[in-house]
Amino acid sequence: MIIDTLDNLNKYVGVNPLFADVVEFLKNNDLNSIEEGKHFIKEKDLFVNITTAKGRSREAATLETHINMIDIQIPLDGEETFGYTPLCDLPAFEYNAEKDITKYGDTMAQTYLTLKPGQMGIFFPQDGHAPCISEKEGIRKAIFKVRV
Repeated sequence: MIIDTLDNLNKYVGVNPLFADVVEFLKNNDLNSIEEGKHFIKEKDLFVNITTAKGRSREAATLETHINMIDIQIPLDGEETFGYTPLCDLPAFEYNAEKDITKYGDTMAQTYLTLKPGQMGIFFPQDGHAPCISEKEGIRKAIFKVRV
């Protein structure tokens, strides 16, 4: 997991070659003006989903992991809290290969962090994360999905 500001994303391009394409996309696009939905940048290897997600309590937020994709999650209109537990500490649950997601039921996160607009959380396959924790009813956010 990496937590940082969007201004520093270019420092992480060595982690995955597609991160350079995310940096370029951000230079040329205002995330706040993009309409909701999936926007493909490099076919299924890199896309951004602009969405308004329902705010949840810590107890209602579900930990998830992905095997094939890295999430770069960016809150756009307010703070968003994320739960975090490393994959090695999570119990076994069924993996949905079609959606590239494992959801961990009622398992509570070990720790929590809050991001503000202009910040990002990068969640790798080994990072269990519970997004959308907020007292707000809806959280407008961008989620870049980057092939591992």
